[in-house]
Amino acid sequence: MPSRRERLRVLMRLKSQRQLMMLGIAALALLAAGLATALWSRESPRDTVRLGKGGVSVEAMAPEALPDPGEATAASRDIGSGEASYYGDELAGNPTASGETFDPAKLTAAHRTLPLGSRVRVTNPANGESVVVRINDRGPFHGNRVIDLSFAAAREIGLLSSGVGRVRMALLLD
Repeated sequence: MPSRRERLRVLMRLKSQRQLMMLGIAALALLAAGLATALWSRESPRDTVRLGKGGVSVEAMAPEALPDPGEATAASRDIGSGEASYYGDELAGNPTASGETFDPAKLTAAHRTLPLGSRVRVTNPANGESVVVRINDRGPFHGNRVIDLSFAAAREIGLLSSGVGRVRMALLLD
């Protein structure tokens, strides 16, 4: 028969194993909740309206839901959304991470991780305006901003007055 000390040691080991198991179950539950949230928060499919009766019908979409005709041939992949800012004349003439000289009049942008030369469609959800920019620099490295646009790109989507704004981004695949 085991001594009292040995029985206590076994009970303590079982208690710690039970605590570890409960932590594991809690972690799995959090992971499952996160995955469920990610699946349910995806953008819903576009609404279609059937017009007409009988054997012939037409499907229609709201004009803002139609793809931009200039970009209709380019496939894209959604890469998220976040805060965008812009930089202008104060950095004009400085070299960018790609080695080219920064020109605020060009449709370019800085992103922390996308490959240099990538093309990204940046959309301002507040007004529906979008612009295609080429990533030629690294940044932004302040706050929680996800992209720094050139002056010209910010003007195209209406960010000049506020200086910062929420945007959606899609990587254009060639």
